Amino acid sequence: MAKYMLIMRGTDESIAAMMEMPFEQMLETMGRINDEMIRAGVLLAAEGLEDPSQGVVVDFSGETPVVTDGPYGETKELFGGFYLLDVATKEEAVEWAKRLPRIPGTKCEVRRVPTIDEFPQDNEWIIRERAWRERTGQL
Repeated sequence: MAKYMLIMRGTDESIAAMMEMPFEQMLETMGRINDEMIRAGVLLAAEGLEDPSQGVVVDFSGETPVVTDGPYGETKELFGGFYLLDVATKEEAVEWAKRLPRIPGTKCEVRRVPTIDEFPQDNEWIIRERAWRERTGQL
């Protein structure tokens, strides 16, 4: 099995359209797919994000970090939330992504999450992280 992140992306327009949906309807729509993933045993985590206007951006382009309030100016797509799945293949992750609610203007990026075992095991920082994961029950 492998972990895949389904990264939900929308535009200002698609996020505004989603916000116009009655809250109970949105909960039911998302609840149905969440329930399917839970029953299939593939869902590890899922979270949506607050409205982009409530966020900030820390820009590292210059010599010192610059913090600006959202929304994010020139950004064409906004990260709106994610699902973290434990599935056998990328194809299976894509099949789950295709079942997500269809909101015009949104996209879902599917990316594999490498495991700690894929990094050099003799590296000091990997050793520290592995110990932390063991202490916190994440390994």
